[in-house]
Amino acid sequence: MKIHYRNIYNILIKALSKWWIKDPFRESAIIAYYAIFALPGLLVVIITSAGYFFGNDAVNNHITIQFTSTMGVDTAEQIQNIILQASEAKNSVLATVIGIIVMIVGATTVFAQFQKSLNTIWDVKVDESKYGIWSFIRIRLFSFGLIVTIAFLLIVSLVISALLSAFGDWLSGHFSETFFITLQVVNVVLSFVIITVLFALMFKFLPDAKIKWNHVWIGSIVTAFLFDIGKFGLGLYFGKLNPGDGYGAAGSIILIMLWVSYSSMIVFFGAEFTRAYADFISGRVVPTEIAKSDVHSDSE
Repeated sequence: MKIHYRNIYNILIKALSKWWIKDPFRESAIIAYYAIFALPGLLVVIITSAGYFFGNDAVNNHITIQFTSTMGVDTAEQIQNIILQASEAKNSVLATVIGIIVMIVGATTVFAQFQKSLNTIWDVKVDESKYGIWSFIRIRLFSFGLIVTIAFLLIVSLVISALLSAFGDWLSGHFSETFFITLQVVNVVLSFVIITVLFALMFKFLPDAKIKWNHVWIGSIVTAFLFDIGKFGLGLYFGKLNPGDGYGAAGSIILIMLWVSYSSMIVFFGAEFTRAYADFISGRVVPTEIAKSDVHSDSE
């Protein structure tokens, strides 16, 4: 189906309206709350998975650089301490096993909450009377798989960064500046593609609705674009105003919660755009086999 500019405008307006009605501030605050408790386990699982190929120190440094560019040195150091404390060996085998289980459950909780929010956007919910336990197990397993996927995408990003870093000086000495700039642009594009793939996986598999890939890709591209703009804007906001200063020792935690909250609102808008686009193309939502329609979710 051919889409005209007026159709795009209508899709955007519908997405914005639905996004506002669903109260993104409340939903993103819930995600931010869970993220604080899930952060140690989430980071440890990602670092351990990606570190198998690159080493934990290299992955840890890469993550720290990303946090530093967005939230500043103090918050990045606080996150480093969180990772260090969460990674420390326990006193016994039993304590270690329990610690690993707690970290995995905590890490998957954020994605489980994302699933509930996305189900609300798609007006579906799990039929708890028939599939309650299975749904819980399924979303935990998929969430863990998504975390491992993030680790894999991080590996890809590390490979690209490592190659550019290793050959950057040599390339700049043997090729024109235009060629070197082109490589940097390619790096940015590949990073954008990685983020788009991550959002596509979330939008496709987290909701209990049957969503076509062509709908998912459009929404994921829009979300990745908005996410990059939001990331840049948040970096400026945190760097210039540093809203965590007024909270003393808890300032780093507040910045993390703000970043997660703002980022979640962007993701929810992207999901609403995906829903609005899917409605425009197909006009109906089909729940999965374990779910049912929940047409009253707007009013909840």
